[in-house]
Formats: sequence, structure tokens, C-alpha cells
Amino acid sequence: MSVLTSPRGKVEVVHCRRTESQDVYCIKSLIRKFTCKLFGKLNIIYLLEKANLAVTLCNDKEEIMAQATFLDYPNWNVAKQDDWVSVFRELDSDIPCTPLNTLFMHLFVAVDEYSVGCCKEILRTVYKAVPELHFIFLIVPSYMSLGSTLITVFDQVGNIPCLTYEEDFAVHICHRHSHYPQLHVRKARVEDHDDLMPIFMRYDTILKETYGEYFLAELIEAQDEENHAVVCEVEGTAVGFMSVCSRVNMQLLHECFDLGPFHGLCFPHPDDVLESPQDLSVRRSQDAELRSSSQGSQKIVEELQEPVSPDTMENIQGNIAREAASEEALTAVQSGNVSEPEDIEKLSDISTGYAQYHHVSSRSLASLVLPEEPVHFRPIYRGASAAFCIQLFCIDEKYEARSLDFMNFVFSLFSDKNFCVISLPHLTPEFFLIQNFVKMVPFNTCTLEQDLYVFHRAGLLKSINIRFATLLDTPGVENLVSTLMLNKSILEDLDRYNKARKDPDGTLLQAFVAEVAEQIVGIAVIRNEMDIEYIRSHYNIEDFIYFSHHQREEHGHMHHFALNPIFRHYTKFFLKEILRLGFKSCLYYRVYPKSREGKIAVFQFQNPYAHSLTSALHYLVPVRPRRQIVYPLEKLGINAPSKAVSKDPMSYALNHTNRKLTLEPKITVNAKIIVVGASSVGISFLETLVFCSHMKFNNLTLISTHGLPGKKLLDTEQRKFLASDHCFNDKDYALMSLCSWVNVVVGRMTGIDRAAKHVVLSTDEIVPYDHLILCTGQQYQVPCPTEADISQHLTNREVPNSSQRRYTGKVPCNHFTLNEEEDCFKALIWIRNNSITTEGNIIVYGNTIDTYTTVETLLNLGVSGSRIHLVQPPPASTITCINNYSVESAVADALGAAGVTMYRDAILAQWNDGLHPDPIYSASFTTPTKPFRLQCSMFFSFCEKNVDYETFKALNDACLVYDSRLVIDTNFHTNDIAIRAAGSLTKFSNRYYSNEWTHSNFSSKEIGFQLAAAMLHLFDPTLEPVTEPPANLDRLIPMYKGAKIQGGILPGSYHYLHIAKPAIPTPLEVQMAQPNYGLELVTGSAKNGTYFRIHINKYKMVETITCLSREPFPASNYIRLFGQHEQLLNNLCARYDENLITDLYSPMVVFQQKQLPRNGNYPQSSGIFLLWPLENRRDH
Repeated sequence: MSVLTSPRGKVEVVHCRRTESQDVYCIKSLIRKFTCKLFGKLNIIYLLEKANLAVTLCNDKEEIMAQATFLDYPNWNVAKQDDWVSVFRELDSDIPCTPLNTLFMHLFVAVDEYSVGCCKEILRTVYKAVPELHFIFLIVPSYMSLGSTLITVFDQVGNIPCLTYEEDFAVHICHRHSHYPQLHVRKARVEDHDDLMPIFMRYDTILKETYGEYFLAELIEAQDEENHAVVCEVEGTAVGFMSVCSRVNMQLLHECFDLGPFHGLCFPHPDDVLESPQDLSVRRSQDAELRSSSQGSQKIVEELQEPVSPDTMENIQGNIAREAASEEALTAVQSGNVSEPEDIEKLSDISTGYAQYHHVSSRSLASLVLPEEPVHFRPIYRGASAAFCIQLFCIDEKYEARSLDFMNFVFSLFSDKNFCVISLPHLTPEFFLIQNFVKMVPFNTCTLEQDLYVFHRAGLLKSINIRFATLLDTPGVENLVSTLMLNKSILEDLDRYNKARKDPDGTLLQAFVAEVAEQIVGIAVIRNEMDIEYIRSHYNIEDFIYFSHHQREEHGHMHHFALNPIFRHYTKFFLKEILRLGFKSCLYYRVYPKSREGKIAVFQFQNPYAHSLTSALHYLVPVRPRRQIVYPLEKLGINAPSKAVSKDPMSYALNHTNRKLTLEPKITVNAKIIVVGASSVGISFLETLVFCSHMKFNNLTLISTHGLPGKKLLDTEQRKFLASDHCFNDKDYALMSLCSWVNVVVGRMTGIDRAAKHVVLSTDEIVPYDHLILCTGQQYQVPCPTEADISQHLTNREVPNSSQRRYTGKVPCNHFTLNEEEDCFKALIWIRNNSITTEGNIIVYGNTIDTYTTVETLLNLGVSGSRIHLVQPPPASTITCINNYSVESAVADALGAAGVTMYRDAILAQWNDGLHPDPIYSASFTTPTKPFRLQCSMFFSFCEKNVDYETFKALNDACLVYDSRLVIDTNFHTNDIAIRAAGSLTKFSNRYYSNEWTHSNFSSKEIGFQLAAAMLHLFDPTLEPVTEPPANLDRLIPMYKGAKIQGGILPGSYHYLHIAKPAIPTPLEVQMAQPNYGLELVTGSAKNGTYFRIHINKYKMVETITCLSREPFPASNYIRLFGQHEQLLNNLCARYDENLITDLYSPMVVFQQKQLPRNGNYPQSSGIFLLWPLENRRDH
């Protein structure tokens, strides 16, 4: 907040923010004729769309006071977009302008009365937001004066001609030092104590309470060769403090963090052990593959450390020193500060030893598999420490953006050190200083509660240059990418660029390199995006751009990106330069799903679409896929959408950046968020967090028995064993690519240590957490036989109730409880390996819908119906799993026709007549009348789902309140504030008096979304703070509105879909007997496979849909009908009453999906239309 005062004495409290699209109307209202003469006639929307930075100044009433737009190339066409540096260098050689430190003002408007103050406030904000920025140029026609506002901040430096017509333009410049100067840094003195203590006390009082009131003065007095204290000052007043020390516990860091990219922060030594003996025999070609595959955690090579020999470094020292000195010295003169360019001259060696081990392992890019073999070899570094550490750092919030100004000075204090390190508690919000550091990846065995950040001396260099690659760059690029997994692909594309500038198919190819001191430190390869129509129709790209303002050739497809980790803080600059030099406005990066074998966690390297790994992924934004209409292409004929839209290529997750995003920061969240269970609730929760485009979650972890779902293990099978809830399918998982953002721990939770805040796994490994999310759900359990002897002819009434007993014996090898795709895949392998399709009986035990889908799968696999026995235990309630007599009778008839034998009200008594049950040869059951015994080769159990015993024991031992299920409140909290839970695992506390309502009654996908929305308030400062409900409303449970869905293929090859609103289960006949039930629209017959039922409630809204068809149908289209008014469906009720609709399957469902809002609100469709064929309509 700042205060502006007009010449007439009026006062306005103002603040700056990023310009939004809704500001356009107000911006236009501030444009005057003079503005048009200065900047030309502008299309404001187009300008904002292409701007790198647009800033709006508002008052406390959110009224727009001023706006300014900045781009990285000049306006008025005085120089080419990709080649303006030489023009401005010739204009004034004393101004070292570069693409890194320069922006151009393309528009400025303001309320006349406050224009001068607004202009200065915007410029101060811009310089604060972009620390590398030193110059802002303003170009206007030479005959124009700047006016009374701009002339106060800009100085003319010369004139340049226009490229397109004969006219000169005046060039004006605004320097950083006039608005937000660099800070002067010096050694601390004891007298700085009084200036610094108020700053320390503003943040924390612990140091004062622990070490006394004068701890800072004592720290300053204790300086020696190993310990230094420095301050930054403004006008003689100290505003920041940093204490640095050359003593670093290297042994601890080597044990806890993967420091390979920086040679362990040590100087190279002849006795360094950088490779295991096994690696020595296969070095170079297989080095990266062996390391990644043998890691206890599967880690992906992200980027590498480029080697530079000492001789080479000596040759480039003069060049580095001259470049650094010219810029830093000039800045010092302009700002009145004293610079020390000689520090850069002392840049120490980056030796060739660094190349021996240079993986940057990214836990956020790979699945973490707990080690099942000995600990992986770790390099041993015997050289001296090359690092010093920051012990204490504090700076006034007003000057925080200039924190990096410390680094040049502190490196000069340790001329023999190359690295600066700082360790922070991982819950510490990322401040400006560490945003320039590289966050090191901890080993999976690390229990240190701190994160480590590293900064290399060479990272201070500002001479980074992005340019098009040339043939001479090939050796440097080869050295850079030598150990990347797809280095061959990168070099092939570079070779194509150098030879033809095109792909073999004629697509334009562009290659860029990042160069520092004549050394290649980065490479990027892009192509023109040829599938932009497909991207627009299948992804919500228009959440980020106005598509119509971007030409087709301005869309680029990024294939490769690698950058030396020393210069990782220049990643956004690299991307910005790619856009400028390549004349692009948007870049897209695709992540393809992994291979079926799952050996690599992110990319399917063997498919032709494979891209190289990109260290820029965290600087891109993930783009949500759009729900797609399933078109009947054959019926539409020439009216079908184009093939560019309707084609079905390999699914991929899309990531994106554009010019507007290149200078927009993300909110970094380092909190360890652990999700236990890959249920639909857990996946929906992770999806919501991942697609928060303005946030970056560094520590999302999923603990799951089988890892992430979506492996397509059964993709070759027509039938699935289990029914679907239509929350996610294999394609959805591919479109999300959660493995790019989420660490995956394959294991089972067996304990929770709430005091130490970690989860214990079945392998005795521990996973620490800050926020624990429990979404394990419920699973089918192994049934516990009653052990009744059927030779005694017992009935159900005479046997003990074993439903509450837990089976503790050995699970027979031919007994299967199917809960996940992996379980189904194991059952399928067993069937094929044991010739079950040709011999032996199969018993399917249970009364859920999964029993029907499993029977249909078995029939489809070729198992004779006469060898399938469907045994149903006594129902727990009068409500069946299908709850529709017409559908149930059709399925029963289909089972009979297939020869499947059904047994009702049967309770499992014994396996193998009470003998050893492994394997199962026979199974005995009791019934209300007489018992029976069946031969058995395979036993499927689908008894009532329950919480897994190991999960229950972990919750119970952790003293979490458990009452048949885990007890939560309306905000998903358990009795531990750090532990939340959701899904069928949970129930609401008894204080709500709503035991009949649980999360099982609602859509799992919506539950996961709401859980994420509740947690985002902890991390997202852009959200409005949550207000606590009044005490009398705290007893109300939330009611969610998403549809509850189940579907699958039932016996008789019936395709089944049931969509209903969340409700307490009630028999259908009872529902229909209610006076306010509404209307029932039914067409077709269930037995004929043409059944379609729609229930319209009293408010004329679609409340229930039931489909049973022998032909496949577009289920996703029908799901979107739920909750819509019948008038949106072309007056469905009136046409049905007039007998105009005889088949509800015949209309073609066409709808326009509303764009997903950027605030993450749960999506709803905006319009649905039902079109019937002409023969079904009289009034066409």
C-alpha cells in the first residue's frame, strides 16, 4: 500500500496488481488523444495478450487509477523484435542494455490528477518485481514531448529511425537507481545493532529470548576469518543483515542430500570415488540408465552440471571479468553504491571432475519406490569443502527484492569458495533470496527436517546470452547433454536444425542455446505446433490466452530443454527469449504416459512421441483437459467435426507458458502433504492441487499399495472385472500425468506417529508429513468361514454370525478379492496360466454389482457358464445393488441363459471341509433350508467392503477417534489438526446426528475437490479468508451435489449406467410412492437391451438416469445430462407426453462445455441440447 497526494491535496491509498482482462474497459476510458500520439493506436486486448508485464494501479475502492504495459522489444517498429540490442547499443554505448535487464514501455495511462505519483509507483513496483531489470525504454515520435508526467521519470538518450517509413523516434530511458536502487553492502559494525534489532524483532523474538538482548552485537564482534557479518544499507541506515560461515558439516549434507550435480560441494580430488565398480565397466553410454534404474528411488535426470577445465576457465576469466565489471560498475555509479567487480574475477574452477556424477534428481518428477535391495552406491568426495553457509539472514520487507545484492559481497569474503548454501525448515515460505538458489533433492532415507539450497558463484554472472544454435555449438551441446537419457534425440534434432531448419515432414524447427562466457550452458529445441486445433478443442488453453489474438505460427511445441543447474534461476528468462527470438507467443510441452512395464515413472521413452526431460516443467502451467463430446461420426456424415478435432491420438498431459506468464511468479509450497490411498478421492484431491496454475507444490506424496492407477493393465480386455464409478479412467490419468508432480511411495501404511509426524510403512520405512490426508477407502475383505459342519445339515439360523470376524489364516492362492486393477490383472494371469477357461469351477461370492461384472468378464474370457457359480450371501438391507427390478430381472434371465448357477442367502461355512484351505478345492455353504458343497478351482470374494485391518490398526494405535469408521468433522479434520480424512473410510462425528449420511453417499470426485479446496486456504494468499460459521450452524453437515455414478458391463453383454443424486439408499418402489417424486420417462425394454429411464424431479430437473443397452453408448454424454432442466433438453417432458419420443437413445446429445474457471470452482455444463432424428419429430 502507498499513499498518493494530488496537487490539490487529495489523498488516495493505492496498490499495484497484475492487469486482468476485465480492466480493459477502464484502461480505454483513460486513453486520451495525447496517449494515442505517444504510443500509437493500440488494440488494448491484443497488447495485454502479448505483454510480458502489465501492471494496474488501484485505489482502496478497487478503482483503476493507472496502468502500464511492458514488453521485451521496442514499439513503433524502430528495431526488429529479435535484433534490437545492437541498435540501442549503437545509440549509447555507455548503457549496457541486454534482453535480461531491459523492458520497453508500450503504454501508460493514468487519472490526470494523480498521474505523476501513479507513474512513479508503477515503476517502483516493476523494478521490485523484476530484480534483474535495470533499464526501461520509452520510444515516442521525435516531434512529441513526453508531457508533464513521463518527463519526470524518463531522460532522452537519442533518436533512431523507423524501419518501415521515414520518421525519427526519440528514445528515453528510466534507470533503476531512481526508483528501487541496488543496495550498498559492507561489513557489519557494532553500531548497526540499533538499526537491525527492530527488523529482527518484527519477524521473531526467539533469538533475543535465547541469546540475550545483545546477541547481534556479540555476533558482529565475533567476526574472524571463518565468520563474517555483513549489512546492506540505505542512506546510511542498515536495512538488512547476513551472517556467513565457512564451516559446513559436509558429512551430514552428503548423507542427507543428493549433491552430485555440484560434485558434493567439494573441490575435485584424485581419490574421489564417483562411480561404483559396476558402473566403471559400462561408463558413458549406460551410465545414466544404470544410476536411475538402481536408485532406491527411481529418479529422473533433469539437467546436468557442465564441466569446465581449469585451463579453459583461466582463458575466459578476462572475458567474464570485463562483462561483469562493465555492468556492475555502471550500476554502482548510477546508484551511488560501491561495487566490487573484482569478485567475479576470482570465479573458481568448475572442474572436469563435476562431469563424473551430475544427476539432478527430481522427486517431483519421478515415482519413489522403496528400496528392496541394498542401499545404492553414493559417491565419496575427499576434496576440501568448496562451500560456505548463511547462518543468519534478515532484511526489511521494503527492500527484500534486492536480497541478492548480498551475494556478490559475501562471495568476495570467501575467495576460495564456489558455493553458498543455506538450510531452512521446509515450512519456511520461499523468500526472494532463495528463489535464486537451487533446492537440493534429499535422499529417500533423509529424516532431516530442513531443506538445503545451493547457489554457485557463477550464478552471479549477468552475461547470459540466448541465441539461435549454430553448427559450432554442437560439441558444447554434446558435452552438456552427454548423460541425459534422450541425449541422442536432442542431438539428432540439433543436427536437423543445422542442416535444414526443418523436420523430415517439413515442420519448422528452431534450436536455441544459452551461452555464458563463451560456454554452452543450455539447449532448447522447439517446433511449430501443428496440432493447435486439437489442443484448443481438447484442453482448456483459453484459461490462459485469448486464442484469437495468437497467429497459428506463434504457437510453439517445446521438445527439449536442458539448462546447467548453476543457472537454473534463469529458466524463465530462457523461456522468454525463446518466445522473443522465435517470434512465438505460446509454448506447449507434452508429457506422455509411461510404459506398461512402468520402469520409468514419467515418460514412455520407447514410443515415437517421447520428449526429453525438461528442467523447466515447474515454470510451466499444467492445462486441464476438456470434457469431450462423443460424436456419432458415422451418423453425422459431412456434418461431423473435422479430423483435426475428432482424431484420437496418444493421450498426453499438456503444459504451457506464454508471454504473460514469463514474469509471473508462482506461490511455492514446501509443506509435506502426504496422501494415503490412490482412491478416487485421493486422486481428485491431488488433481485439484496440481492444476492450481499459480501455485507450485514441491512435496506432494502419494502412498499407495500399487502406486498411481492408470497403468492400462487390462486395456486389451473388452470387459473389466470391476464396475466403474466414472470418476477417472485410464485416459484421464494420462491427461493429468500426476507422476510429473507427485512423489509416489509404493507401500502400505502400518502406523502413524503423530508426535514425530511421520507415517510408518510395511517395509519399516518412514515418510514424514506436515499434512496427512487419509483416503484409503474400503476394500473387499477375505470372508471368514463360519466353520459350520454341513454334514450336520445346519441352516443359517443355526450358525454363528461371522460377518464381524476377521479372517486371520493364510489366504489361499486361488482366492481373489478384487479391489484395484492390479488385483484384476493377477486374477487374469491366474486364469490363463491355470487353464481355468477350460476346466474347473469358479465361485463368485457376494451380492454387489462387482459380482455381476466379474461374471460377465469370465463369460467373455471363454469360461463356460455351467462352471460359474454365483453365490449371494443374505443381503444386509432390502436395497439391492442395482435397485431396479426391470434391470435385475433382465440380468437374472441373462445369467440363466448363460448357464450360470445362482444361490441366494448362502453363507460360507468351510473351505476344503475344514482342512488346510490352500489351495481351495471345495467350498461349503449353509442356506435357510439345506447346505450345499461346490467344487472350486477359483474363488472370487465380493463380500461387504470394510476398512482394511492394517489401516484400522494404524489409526487405532495413533489414537485417532474411530467409531466403525474414522470420525471427522465437516472440514475433514480428525481429532488431530494435522490429519484430514475423506471418502468411505470416514463418518461424521455423532454430534451432527447424521449417521445415515457419510462420504459414501456422495461423488468421490467432488469429495476430493472439496477437500483440496478446504486445504488451499492454508497456502493460497489470493483466497478470501475462511470465516467460521455461527455456533448454531456448526452442527450442519455439508451436502454435495455431484452425481453418484456406477456402471459396467453386466451378464448378457448389457452395458449398464446409473446416475443419481446423492441420497440415503432407499428402495426404488418407496421413492416412486412419494407424492413429490416427479416424472418417470422410460423407453425400451430391459430384456431387449434398449432400456432408458430418466427421472425428472418436481423442479423439472434430471435427477436419475438408468441405461441398460446391448450396444455401447456414450456414457460421458449422458452423465452431463444430470442436474439439467428438462427445457434445456428440448422440452423433453412435453415431447415425451405427446409420444414424440419413443427411444431416448436416438437423440444425439450435443453440449458446449463451460470453460473451467481459474479459481478451481467445480465445473458445470453451460448448455445441453437434445436433437432427435427427423422421423421422431412431427414439428421439424
